[in-house]
Amino acid sequence: MASKEAKGSEGILGLSEITENKSIWRMLLAEFLGTFLLVCVGCGSIVLGEFSVVRIGLTFGITVATLAQSIGHVSGCHINPAVTLSLFVTGDIKLLRALLFVAVQMIGAIGGAGVLRLIVPENKEGGLGITNLGNDLTDVQGFLMEIVLTFVLVFIVHSVCDPRRKDIKGSAPLAIGLAVTACHLSGIPYSGSSINPARSFGPAVIMDLWENHWVYWAGPLLGGVLAGLIYKYLFKVTKSEAESYDF
Repeated sequence: MASKEAKGSEGILGLSEITENKSIWRMLLAEFLGTFLLVCVGCGSIVLGEFSVVRIGLTFGITVATLAQSIGHVSGCHINPAVTLSLFVTGDIKLLRALLFVAVQMIGAIGGAGVLRLIVPENKEGGLGITNLGNDLTDVQGFLMEIVLTFVLVFIVHSVCDPRRKDIKGSAPLAIGLAVTACHLSGIPYSGSSINPARSFGPAVIMDLWENHWVYWAGPLLGGVLAGLIYKYLFKVTKSEAESYDF
């Protein structure tokens, strides 16, 4: 009985992923650094100069793509609690690793926003790139938009990272970066296109601005979970399909 309980706990918690994985600290450092750079560079495109949806969208998309190319082999380059939660509910990672990833993502986001505030002149910092709703949008409308946008991003993450797919000849990081760009080009006028609770959390902490902040947790997390479950149960390549078809 005790061994079964231990096995069940290991299955849920994934203790061995932490205690027996010598690379866990490299993985946590990668998640911290990736989120730090995402917030510092991405939000940096918002603060100074004329507001441009195209510049912001390209900055976030290119940053995510290059980070995924750089640290994807270390931690998977989640740099986003919505991605981490989605991979947890689909069984791709265990609970303890998911919790540690989210924790360092939060710390990295705060650090990135903090450094950006040190760089930006005080009279120009504004909200430091914080996300908020567009004109005349309600918080519920923003919440729905964040669900849709994050669904797009996380669905693509699951799709291009499906280990049984043989048809992908291009770059997975590029596809994910383009998804981020598309979401920003569409969603910035509506909800600011957070699609990442950490990205919104960092500037909110540094500037102590929390208006409609729940939208940027509830929307992305729900969108990420829905995307993961729908891909896993409806679209993920099964073992028999991988053996039967030439993708």
